[in-house]
Amino acid sequence: MTAGTTHTITISSGRSFQAREDESLLDAALRQGITLDYSCRTGRCSTCKGRLDEGHALAARDETGLTAQEIAEGWMLTCVRQARADCRVDIEDLGDLFIPPAKTLPCRIQSLEKLAGDVVRVVLRMPPATPLAFLPGQYVDVIGPGGVRRSYSVANAPREDKLVELHIREVPGGAMSRYWFQEAKANDLLRLNGPLGTFFLRDAAGLHLALLATGTGIAPVKAIVEGLAGTPPETRPASVTVYWGGRHAEDLYWTPTVELTGATALRFVPVLSRAGEVWTGARGHVQDALLADTPDLSTTAVYACGSDAMIHAARARLVGLGLPERRFHSDAFVSSGAA
Repeated sequence: MTAGTTHTITISSGRSFQAREDESLLDAALRQGITLDYSCRTGRCSTCKGRLDEGHALAARDETGLTAQEIAEGWMLTCVRQARADCRVDIEDLGDLFIPPAKTLPCRIQSLEKLAGDVVRVVLRMPPATPLAFLPGQYVDVIGPGGVRRSYSVANAPREDKLVELHIREVPGGAMSRYWFQEAKANDLLRLNGPLGTFFLRDAAGLHLALLATGTGIAPVKAIVEGLAGTPPETRPASVTVYWGGRHAEDLYWTPTVELTGATALRFVPVLSRAGEVWTGARGHVQDALLADTPDLSTTAVYACGSDAMIHAARARLVGLGLPERRFHSDAFVSSGAA
C-alpha cells in the first residue's frame, strides 16, 4: 500500500474523485465533498453498498454486512474498500444536499433519566458558542472516560436550547454502559464527534412515509418526526406512520406527541414480538405490521432503524413486493464489538 498513490473513482452520476490507497472510498468521497450513504463505517451494515463495475479495490476489513452471494456479484462496502486502480462504482451520491460537517466538541451532561429498565435518556449541553449542527436522524460518537468511543443517534430535532438527547441501551459488560448506568452524573465533561451518517429525511413530499424502528432505533425516528413539525406543509409526506417494535409492552417507552398541522396524518403503531394475551395491538415484526396496512408501495418511502436483522429482512421483503429500492433508507444498530 502506497499512501501517496491515488486512483480516480467514478460513480453512477458521472462525478469522480481521487482516492489514496490508505483511505476508504467513502472517506475519500467525503473528503472531496461527495456524500455517499453510510452508517456504521466498519463494514458491518450495508448502507454504503455499491457494485464495483471496473477496477480493483481491496477490503481493509471483513465486509460482514454483505452476503457471500453479494460479494460474488461484485458488491462491496465503500467504508472498508481501498482502491488499487482506477475504479467505476455503481453507487448513487446525495448530490448537492448540504450536510453539516462533523466536528469534535466538548459537552456536559445536562440530565439523566431512566426510560425503561435498560434504557437511559442522556441530555447533553454544548458550549454556548459552538452548538451542534445536525439533520434530524443523524448520529454522534460520544467519547467517554478513558477515550472509550460509542455511537448514538440523536433523539431530537435541533432545538432552541441547543440540547442534544440520546437514548442509550445497557449492554451487559460494556465499558460505556458501566459508565452510563453506574457512574455518570450531571455536569460530567465528555466530548462528541458529529454529526455523522446519512439517515435523514430526503424529499418525501406527497409520499406515504413509513418509519420502522426496533428498540432504541426509535431515537432517530423521533428526531425525524419532530423535524417534520417545523417544515412547510407543502413539503411534507402525505402521511406518516411510525411502527415501533419491542418484545414486551414495557419496552416501548415513547409515544409521539408532535402534531403535524395541515393535511399530513401521523399514526403510531406499536408492535410486540412477545406480547401477552391481553395485548390487542400489532404482533410480530414491524415490516409485517406495515404490510398488514396494505400500503401502496409504489408511493411509499421507508426509513428503518434498529437491529441489522430487522433491516435486512424488511428491505428484502418490501423491495421484493415492489418498494423502489432507492426509497428504502436504513441505519443499522450494530454491536461495537468491544466491551
